[in-house]
Amino acid sequence: MNSERTMNYIPFEEYKRKWIFTHQSMPVAEEDREHIKPMTEDRGGQLWRDFISQQSPTPDHFGKGDWAIMRDVWEQESDWQHPWEEEGDLPEDVLAYFPWEDNAVVYFCYDKSNIVETRWGMFKKYWKNFLFYDDKPLLIGRKRKEVAMFEQNGTVKLGKRP
Repeated sequence: MNSERTMNYIPFEEYKRKWIFTHQSMPVAEEDREHIKPMTEDRGGQLWRDFISQQSPTPDHFGKGDWAIMRDVWEQESDWQHPWEEEGDLPEDVLAYFPWEDNAVVYFCYDKSNIVETRWGMFKKYWKNFLFYDDKPLLIGRKRKEVAMFEQNGTVKLGKRP
């Protein structure tokens, strides 16, 4: 195991929400788990401060100065709940909004101390697992402006970070 992984990531087996990826109704394939990398609290907190919010620890606390509450960031909305319930793929308009290669690094951000790094292809394959927790998590890509926020009401907002 290399030192980068040790310093930046929690071992999958120690991740407090690993059950969302091992749930018997839709388990992540064993060989794919190495591509789902929960970040340490320190590393996740730094990423959150750098790309999401300097002052708000969770999406529920976004306030003045946070880009995620600015109306002009969000360009469209889509329904994610029905495809999630109906055994569907990630909605087509969501896929179309992200012109990313499958190997693009993405971060699924639940809050400042709970961020999971993966690849776009893995997220598309296992998006339902990530959304077991739907309390406004954000999907952002490394060196990308496109962003999604998954709302508890079953909609996803799509936009571009400033």
